[in-house]
Amino acid sequence: MSSLKDKVVIITGAAGNLGRAVAARVQAQGGRMALVERSDEHLQAAYGELTGSDRHWLAGGVDMTDAGAVSAMMAEAHKRFGRLDALVNTVGGFRGGKPVHEADLAEWDFMYDINVRTALHACRAAIPYMLKAQSGRIVNVASRNAFQGSPHYAAYSAAKTAVLRLTESLAGELKTRGINVNCIVPGTIDTPQNREAMPKADFSAWVPPEDLAHVIAFLLSDEARSVTGAAVPVYGRS
Repeated sequence: MSSLKDKVVIITGAAGNLGRAVAARVQAQGGRMALVERSDEHLQAAYGELTGSDRHWLAGGVDMTDAGAVSAMMAEAHKRFGRLDALVNTVGGFRGGKPVHEADLAEWDFMYDINVRTALHACRAAIPYMLKAQSGRIVNVASRNAFQGSPHYAAYSAAKTAVLRLTESLAGELKTRGINVNCIVPGTIDTPQNREAMPKADFSAWVPPEDLAHVIAFLLSDEARSVTGAAVPVYGRS
């Protein structure tokens, strides 16, 4: 069984559905966590019982699209824990519905910012600490749409493809420096928001966040030491 005992794991988007599942898995395996979220309120609602913990840090009020804010958060995490072993970037978003020629260009900016820029800033801020330690694990979240574009969701598909290419490029740059970089590629995730948006779908075919968290925990563990540059499909039965 993979173990994260005493590893320091940075989880961005920690108050989201996937972020909460990853945090629960990391905590169950004995890891220490910096739980990063833009909203202090959402973070406290999800993890209020961890306030003041000497093993975990609630890093609220962090805008992941702001490179300076992300760098400051990462520096504080390293100061608190003395090390940064792993980074899981769960921040992301989904939007679409219009053909390319009708969609507002602001949608492209938003999809890039929330899916790519957030992961980019976090990776750039964490990697220098990992390089000093000659050790680290990074897991990003792409999408099935990274492999094939969908009508009316071009901006989302393009953004998730960028996450996949970012992952592969980082893996190539860092593979000889003790740092592994991988991404998971979920199908439709079984969340309350997706159920509300698609009430007639077969929810049993979707992927529970907890199943994704298990895969992420494996990629963070020593058992995955030979895995880097991978895009791991987790589609459920969809």
